[in-house]
Amino acid sequence: MPIHEGWLADARRVPSPNHNARPAGEVSLLVLHSISLPPGEFAGDAIERLFTNRLEPDAHPFFAEIAGLRVSAHLLIRRDGECVQFVPFHDRAWHAGRSRWRDGGVEREGLNDFSVGIELEGDEVSPYTAAQYEALARATRALLAGYPAMSEAHITSHAHVAPLRKTDPGPAFDWAYFRQRLAATAILS
Repeated sequence: MPIHEGWLADARRVPSPNHNARPAGEVSLLVLHSISLPPGEFAGDAIERLFTNRLEPDAHPFFAEIAGLRVSAHLLIRRDGECVQFVPFHDRAWHAGRSRWRDGGVEREGLNDFSVGIELEGDEVSPYTAAQYEALARATRALLAGYPAMSEAHITSHAHVAPLRKTDPGPAFDWAYFRQRLAATAILS
């Protein structure tokens, strides 16, 4: 799954206006998220509409609360493993919000400046699918190959970088299984 000019070759592109240039061009951290819209429901185009500022507030009561948000992620991995990319990896997507990351002994803020955000379609309590773990492992392996400043030690969760605000991807995300799939993907590369 190669990356060409910031785009994952196998991903469906749905460009989001919610991005801008990275101030230093650094890409060194991967932040994993989860999202379902409406909450607890899978499929449909609501996530794509949210990330492209086309969410209709009247379509669901929850949408009225979030329709004005200007957010995005680099990549969404659907339940069936489909990858949808909204922002090229070399640009800054608006996914981490107020967050902090300890990189070695240095605490860093403004994580959107140097991180890639991957959303898994999920609700934090339902198990993620095998197809999602496989797609995530392949996408992560491509990122590790394409951005040398990123390493397996620089993969974290939204919950870890914003612990008082966020809990995703939640207890349903199996970190050990993800690491196993990531290792298997390295062997196949």
